[in-house]
Amino acid sequence: MNSLKPMLLSSLKSYDKSQFFKDVTAGIIVAIIALPLSIALALASGVGPEAGIFTAIVAGFVISALGGSSVQIAGPTAAFATIVAGIVAHDGMDGLIVATILAGIFLILMGLCHFGSLIKFIPFTITTGFTSGIAVTIVIGQLKDFFGLTYPTGVKPIETVEKFEAVIHHFSTMNMDAVIVGVVSLAILIIAPYIFKRIPGSLLAVIAGILMVQFLSLKVNTIGNLYTISNALPSLHFPSLSLNMIQNALPNALTIAVLAAIESLLSCVVADGMINGKHRSDMELVAQGAGNIASALFGGIPATGAIARTAANIKNGGKTPIAGMVHSIILVIVLVVLMPYAGMIPMPTIAAILFIVAYNMCQWRTFVNLVKTAPKSDIIVLVTSFVLTVIFDLVVAIEVGMVLACLLFIKRMSEETKVNGWTYVDEDTPDVDEHLQKLPLQIRVYEISGPLFFGAASVIEEIVVKDFTTCLVLRMRSVPALDSTALNALKDLVQVCESKGITIVFSHVNDQPMKVMEKAGFIELVGEENFQPSISAALDRAEEINKKRVCVFFNLFQIISSFRIQIHYH
Repeated sequence: MNSLKPMLLSSLKSYDKSQFFKDVTAGIIVAIIALPLSIALALASGVGPEAGIFTAIVAGFVISALGGSSVQIAGPTAAFATIVAGIVAHDGMDGLIVATILAGIFLILMGLCHFGSLIKFIPFTITTGFTSGIAVTIVIGQLKDFFGLTYPTGVKPIETVEKFEAVIHHFSTMNMDAVIVGVVSLAILIIAPYIFKRIPGSLLAVIAGILMVQFLSLKVNTIGNLYTISNALPSLHFPSLSLNMIQNALPNALTIAVLAAIESLLSCVVADGMINGKHRSDMELVAQGAGNIASALFGGIPATGAIARTAANIKNGGKTPIAGMVHSIILVIVLVVLMPYAGMIPMPTIAAILFIVAYNMCQWRTFVNLVKTAPKSDIIVLVTSFVLTVIFDLVVAIEVGMVLACLLFIKRMSEETKVNGWTYVDEDTPDVDEHLQKLPLQIRVYEISGPLFFGAASVIEEIVVKDFTTCLVLRMRSVPALDSTALNALKDLVQVCESKGITIVFSHVNDQPMKVMEKAGFIELVGEENFQPSISAALDRAEEINKKRVCVFFNLFQIISSFRIQIHYH
């Protein structure tokens, strides 16, 4: 049951004062990084700025305390921004709370059912496709604030395509003051990491943006102009539930759960590589579920493992979940003391921060490399997932992407399954290996290679026999798997052969196909003696069958001849 044991309990066994100070230092630095990001991601998600901090506080603390990683930092991430914005726009905050709670329940069930390892079955092309798509949607969603555009009353685009069209149609309303603040903030975000190693660029950009707006009298929208700012601590809130609301929330909840699982476990894998450790995937899923439920009940939004914040935690000395818990406590202090000043942050600065977030998550180098080097089927899945995420939403992208990936995989595997017949040669055939085993013409040999499943069952039809064939040998050493559809095709072949008086002998059937055959009664149908461990044994069995047939034929010929002689004599 170690897979369901929080990493905190294991970390405390050898915990000391020195590590505590390292964890506290790392927690403070990560909190400074998380503050502007949490606010920015909350605004990108269509909720108030404090919701992002609530998420980092509540979900961050719970996930660190219960998680399966010793260094994971959780909170709001860019991956959820477009999903949450869509849910809030259609179903309101209560709809988001219900969807997040259900997602949390799904995640807990996934962990308890040991589904942590199953996440690997989601193709890399799908995750890369929708991640890049999300990055594009974030950029498009922030163009309005970055350029300071003004939309007419009633124009509130929700979908990404609608937002892009609105930007194009109203680009003439561009505010140069906003552009100046946005460009300066973006420049700071790009340059700061090369100059300041310990101070987050997002914090410097926020400070610079506030100073520009306050002292240069620039006419730029700030958070305070658009949102009501509160420094109140998060309070417990239960949504009003109905069966209809739960039904409507289920698809969104499933999407949030899958995405949270993927993001958190990917972050854990990256962290494992940095600390040379190993996370507990099932426990991490349970913790993610509990964290999301708690976040929703305390006014937050969906949360998951944040790769950038996790990496920052490791680089600054954090080695235990204590660092993540300290990060949440520091954010509580910041919320109470500094939150009123958050209203002074310019919206173009928020947009610039999200541009950098989108750039870091878009994986454009990976995307381009896959397009150049990957098989065509993988490229189709990649591009499809990307386009559908941008044009529609993540739900459609994942659903269609998975179906398409499965279909293309089936096609690819079916092409790898082949049936090759041994060629008849005689003494006059050139380049004949003298060591080849000589077989009677009555014995026909076919070798099957590749998995025999529903997509490849038709290859059995390629097996043909002659009128003079007495025995058919099927060599199956290269068949790793067999399903019921392919087994049914083999049964049909056996029936055809029996009607022609032909015996089938199987050579080197692997464990999985043998178990399927045994369970279905196929071995009894064919005869246990006709399953041989090697091709040599199978050919010996075939020659034995052929000799018996010849003997039977010869004896029958003698009887008929004797009968004719007796008739002639009389």
